[in-house]
Amino acid sequence: MNAQNTYPPSWYAASATHLAEQPVLQGRVDADVCILGAGYTGLSAALELAEAGYRVVVLEAERIGWGASGRNGGQAIVGFGCGETALESLVGFDDARRMFDLSREGLQWLQARIRKHGIACDWRDGHASVPIKPRQQRELLAMVEDANTRYDYPVQWWSREQLREQLASDRYLGALYDPHSGHLHPLEYALGLARAALAAGVRIFEHSKATALVRGDKPVFRTAQGEVHCDFAVLAGNALVHGIAPELDAKIMPVGTYIGATVPLGEERAQALIRNDMAVADTNWALDYFRRSRDHRLLFGGRASYSRLAPPDLRGGMARRMRQVFPQLADVEIEYVWGGYIDISLNRAPHFGRLTPNVYFAQGFSGHGVIATGLAGKLISEAIRGQSERLDLFARIPHRPFPGGRALRTPMLVAAMAWFKLRDALW
Repeated sequence: MNAQNTYPPSWYAASATHLAEQPVLQGRVDADVCILGAGYTGLSAALELAEAGYRVVVLEAERIGWGASGRNGGQAIVGFGCGETALESLVGFDDARRMFDLSREGLQWLQARIRKHGIACDWRDGHASVPIKPRQQRELLAMVEDANTRYDYPVQWWSREQLREQLASDRYLGALYDPHSGHLHPLEYALGLARAALAAGVRIFEHSKATALVRGDKPVFRTAQGEVHCDFAVLAGNALVHGIAPELDAKIMPVGTYIGATVPLGEERAQALIRNDMAVADTNWALDYFRRSRDHRLLFGGRASYSRLAPPDLRGGMARRMRQVFPQLADVEIEYVWGGYIDISLNRAPHFGRLTPNVYFAQGFSGHGVIATGLAGKLISEAIRGQSERLDLFARIPHRPFPGGRALRTPMLVAAMAWFKLRDALW
């Protein structure tokens, strides 16, 4: 079978340079570190540890990058899903500033990995956050001031006219432009990390779903056909892991997010839409985000689902939203539509730490995972190597379980999201 056909259908899967399938775990394997999940977090940690001389095993229930790491919107944004103001309310300014600075380092590490390992993932500089309503414009202007003065992070405010020079849409009132953040091909990046990890000696087992984690002095991951005995365990499965650590399950919620890719537009027409090739996202709660692809398509995402059910008429709905932004694409069809789950925490802040002295975890990326996942992998690898101060910084963020338990938390969240969507529509 063609390797791309073992992934959920998407433009990413259709356009990536795939790896051969890795073996299924069979029998007993011993390792210094065993990592659950072959996404950005797990692969980044595995690569760091293998380069430091550790014997590392990665268990993946499906394929490398099969979850959010291979299906996300591709926007690599400095900061965290909760925003800096909310993070300050949770841990105070000093710790919030340290975390933000680590996010900036996370971007530098991402770019360094791309360069060092020759990962052909179409990195492009630039990200614009764009307001639709005056309230959103005021919020973004405050964020520009805050970033430049309190966080020493140079971002720009573009007027409506300045934005129009780069973006062929009249929908937005201006932009917070971040020249440092950017976008990439998510699945190519995950596969590139995997190639680097394999070259460093990491053993990756695909189609090897963990059925249990036995905690203790020597943790053991069990699968249907084998088990891994290790000194350190890392849980990096995020939204797709259930039952391995119930105390973590209660603190994240899977949220469906969806993306469409148009038919190829041709180089000239695609460039006319976004002249500087930046990524763009509005600031609605149920936001739209979009960018150009390397083969001159428009990739357009949004339509988040909090109910575990895909929105009805997903292709048609995505096309209508796209044409609200770009009426000039009225004649353009969407060729690919796909989706997947991201994980959100109740406060939208990242949730990193340890369950026991030798069991580590990272989750709660809340839509800002492209940089934060690699950061988490780096910090976990540091902690395993005996330098835990930076991971412990994130462990200070308080996290509560979603209210309502497993039975009621989804309908409660759906009701809350309906309120935020109504707010975006009315003011």
